[in-house]
Amino acid sequence: MGTEKRRRGIVETARRDGSVDVNRLAEEFRVAKETIRRDLHTLEEHGLVRRTHGGAYPVESAGFETTLAMRTTRHVPQKSRIAAAAADLLQDAETVFVDEGYTPQLIAEALPRDRPLTVVTASLAVATILADAEKTAVLLLGGRVRGSTMATVDHWATRMLADFVIDLAFVGANGISRRYGLTTPDPAVAEVKAQAVRSARRRVFAGVHTKFGAVSFCRFAAVGDFEAVVTDSQLPSAEAQRYSLLGPNVIRV
Repeated sequence: MGTEKRRRGIVETARRDGSVDVNRLAEEFRVAKETIRRDLHTLEEHGLVRRTHGGAYPVESAGFETTLAMRTTRHVPQKSRIAAAAADLLQDAETVFVDEGYTPQLIAEALPRDRPLTVVTASLAVATILADAEKTAVLLLGGRVRGSTMATVDHWATRMLADFVIDLAFVGANGISRRYGLTTPDPAVAEVKAQAVRSARRRVFAGVHTKFGAVSFCRFAAVGDFEAVVTDSQLPSAEAQRYSLLGPNVIRV
């Protein structure tokens, strides 16, 4: 098998399984572990994977995005801590935007139920979580539903969102980079996120450490647009400090 075909196979496996292991790849492709490590290094340089100790996981791009079901199985303890810490930043906000994605779903679950709150969301899952909260009014943005994330997009959603002035937006992303800002694979999703950032007085990004340094197709915000960035403690403190120099308070939990 040629080098290019093997590397395509590695990417396909990573996207199918959610991650790859150097030892298993070496066995599967019948090459040395060092060859696989070189492959992963090249694929990382091309923005297709991110290396980990002993393997790699796929980077989301215009041609690939993980499903919501897959997101519910990865880094769940970290996402739960992040969600709780993000919800603690609510302060006196009365109107809140909650983004699509699994971590935002956990934020929705962590929001207080004992005070009046209006939540705007494109996520059917978030709307469902909050629908029976007696003191919470839920406004679900209209539009085309994306099956992979169960959230609405396109001009119906952005036009509706543009009419609101929101106290606080909890925003997720597929990648966050000091150079490129916050990115996501789908232009339609990026438009909704960008409008949420424009409509909100305060903005909080919540995401696991694996999002940092990852770059996807569509840029929708700058790091400096956010008052806080909430992530887990596996983001190195030195890297957290670099992000904080761009403006936000970086909270590691």
